[in-house]
Amino acid sequence: MSEHTALRTGAGAVAITTATVLPVFLLGALSVQIGADLGFDPAALGLVVSAYFGVSALVSLPVGKLVEKLGSRLTSRIGLVGASVAMLLTAVLGQSFTAVVVLVLVGAWTNVMGQLATNLTLARAMPPGRLGLSFGVKQACVPLATLLAGLAVPTVGLTIGWRWAYVIGTGLALAALAVAPRGSGRGERSADSSAERATGALAVIGVAAGLGAASSTGLSIFLVASAVDSGVAPGLAGLVLTLGSVVAVVMRMVHGWLADRRRGGHIVVVAGCLVLGAAGVVLLAVPGSVALVVGTVLGFGLGWSWPGLLQFAVVRLNPTAPAAATAIVQVGVYAGGCLGPVGFGLLATGMSFATAWVVAALAMLVAGAGVLVGRRMLVRHRAASQGRAREGVPASA
Repeated sequence: MSEHTALRTGAGAVAITTATVLPVFLLGALSVQIGADLGFDPAALGLVVSAYFGVSALVSLPVGKLVEKLGSRLTSRIGLVGASVAMLLTAVLGQSFTAVVVLVLVGAWTNVMGQLATNLTLARAMPPGRLGLSFGVKQACVPLATLLAGLAVPTVGLTIGWRWAYVIGTGLALAALAVAPRGSGRGERSADSSAERATGALAVIGVAAGLGAASSTGLSIFLVASAVDSGVAPGLAGLVLTLGSVVAVVMRMVHGWLADRRRGGHIVVVAGCLVLGAAGVVLLAVPGSVALVVGTVLGFGLGWSWPGLLQFAVVRLNPTAPAAATAIVQVGVYAGGCLGPVGFGLLATGMSFATAWVVAALAMLVAGAGVLVGRRMLVRHRAASQGRAREGVPASA
């Protein structure tokens, strides 16, 4: 692969991932304005976001198989068009809480397809020495979407209205079609060898990742509402969210760059990020702007910096069916995204935001321990595979 082709493929993956995940993070960042317009509280916001990730968890495995079957070229474009339609309909038809719920459910699958299609594209097209960096850059798009959503608060939500933010998002998703990479077509895949997929270990890691995602999604969705509740101005809260997103973008790329220079131990690094990130989440329960900024930087920079590294490890272990393999882990991530916001919203409404942040930090700690258990299972699976096969095993997780 030439330098130009690699850069174009990476840029296309960035555009697809950002555009397809943008709708739900716009909802979180603009929650104060949307809630005031449609009349719902943090618990109701949690239900909407939970519905989004609940559908994502349900469709992850079938969408993964569909991406493997149809190829990433077609499915990535389907995801972009679907995301643009979902955002436009939200801007035009989102006149009530019920309407927003329906629109979120209808558009949830687009994020899954965008994520798995780009996973397949990178696994097939990127040189091995740049695969970690490419996944780090690709997953940096999730906090990049949060960054854009945070910027939408002072620039759009507080000026011309939250609906225009969704209209602008629609335009960004359609523009991403122009830079979408060629990707793989129908039939351009290796044989799907389920035997090589450590399904049990991946499921355990998926559950642990789900706990981490539950905490991190609460960080993305409720940070602005929590800050406003503690007396911070909405515009400043949006800027703090933007700062955390910038840190997360940088750290995900750093993790990917370092992964290409390590021989293994990637999942151990994931566990460390989760444990250290929990300290930042706890700080969000402490009043004051200093604790808010430091907690946001640590919570995003460490506690939400690991998804690209985790996907990289899974793809390296399962090169014959990367979309289907990462779909197994994504079920847990999306399930965490489903249960986390509703649990956080209920805790924030029934008790306090401080209590919700403490619980989220505890969940992140358990997630760090869980991925280590899954790694131990992966090591045993790899040893067994080496005993059965002579062609070798991909790089260590």
